[in-house]
Amino acid sequence: MVLRVLVWNEGRHEKTEPAVADRYPEGIHGAIAAGIGATLGDRARVAVATLDDPGQGLTEETLAATDVLTWWGHQAHDEVTDDNVERVRRHVLAGMGLVMLHSGHFSKPFKALMGTSCTLRWRDGDDRELVWTVDPTHPIAAGVPSPIVIDAQEMYGEFFDIPAPDELVFVSSFTGGEVFRSGCTFRRGHGRVFYFSPGDQGYPVYHHPDVRRVIANGVAWAAPAVPRRPPEISRAETGWFLG
Repeated sequence: MVLRVLVWNEGRHEKTEPAVADRYPEGIHGAIAAGIGATLGDRARVAVATLDDPGQGLTEETLAATDVLTWWGHQAHDEVTDDNVERVRRHVLAGMGLVMLHSGHFSKPFKALMGTSCTLRWRDGDDRELVWTVDPTHPIAAGVPSPIVIDAQEMYGEFFDIPAPDELVFVSSFTGGEVFRSGCTFRRGHGRVFYFSPGDQGYPVYHHPDVRRVIANGVAWAAPAVPRRPPEISRAETGWFLG
C-alpha cells in the first residue's frame, strides 16, 4: 500500500524571516517532505499544506485522503481554527497517523489529544543536542545511530507536561546538562501519534540525514494498520445471560 502523507506547516517564519527562507528555500514543509520522500521512496506519496491554504490545508476531504499527517507549527498555533483542531482529532481517533514535530508540542491538536498543558523548558542558544536511542528494537529507531549528533539546536528540557508515553524511543541531552524525552509514541483511539522534538526554524535540522530518517520511520510506524473507522458505541442485540 502506498502511504498518503500530508506534511503540514504553518509556513510563517519563511515569509517573514529571510534567514529562515535561506535555510529552507522550499519552506520547512518542503524540507520535511523531501526527507520523507527520499527515505520512503515509492512507498509514500507526499503532499504539502500550509496554514494559508484554503481551509488552512485541513479540509475534511484532505484529511480523509491522508494516512499520516506530519505537523510543524510555532508562532501561529492560535490561528488554527477550533473546527480544524476537532477535525484532526477525530481523524486521528479514526486511525490517521500523526507525527508531531518540535514546537508542535504546543499546538492545539496535540494538546487536545494529550489532555495536558504540554509545556516544557527551553533555551535558544546554539546547544549541541545528542539524541540517544533508548528503545533500539523500536521500528522508529531502525537504521538510526545512537546518539544522533545535532551540532546546533534549540534546547528543550524537562519537565515536559505530557501523559506517560506508551513507548519512549529517544531521550536527548544538551550542553547545559538538560535532558528531554524527545521521541515518544502514543495511541489515541485507532490512531498512532509520534512526537519528535529536534527541528527548530533557526537551525538546518531538517536537512540532517538522521533526523530525516527518524521522521520517515515515524511516518511508516504511524500508518494505519487497518482501514480507518471512527470509534463508536454499538448496542449488542443479543448476549450471554448467566443465571
